[in-house]
Amino acid sequence: MNPFRGGGHELDLGNGATEVLVEVLMLAVTALARDDWQHAFAAELARQDQNLMGRGMVGLDLDELDWGPDPERGRAFALAVVDLALTRHRWDELGYHASYAEADLQALRRLLTALHPTPGAPPDPTDSMAATCRHHRILTPLPWYPACVRCAGG
Repeated sequence: MNPFRGGGHELDLGNGATEVLVEVLMLAVTALARDDWQHAFAAELARQDQNLMGRGMVGLDLDELDWGPDPERGRAFALAVVDLALTRHRWDELGYHASYAEADLQALRRLLTALHPTPGAPPDPTDSMAATCRHHRILTPLPWYPACVRCAGG
């Protein structure tokens, strides 16, 4: 199982559900990320890509995430990413029906809503997602990983 935790709640996902959740979140975060913290958040989402990190080897603990100097702004951004994903933003590009991801996105939204993020350090711009996969138009950690979530997934 690949847990997403936060605010005293947990969302346990199988490998397939995790893969879909990460893909739809990456499509949304790509459309919204503008500043260093938002790109660092995108990098954290990309680290949940099992095709690069290993199946069953990912999980995101939102309570331990560095929310930067303005954690409520960070949480609002994360909620905006989930909300955009819930509109099925760019899902037509996935090549499969991801409608069952809506329940996982709603559960992730509940985790974020229950979360009480604490201030952290300013974002490290070297740990962000400044590159974009030209083929899929998705943020990618390309000097660190060989592919975006869509390239890696096939």
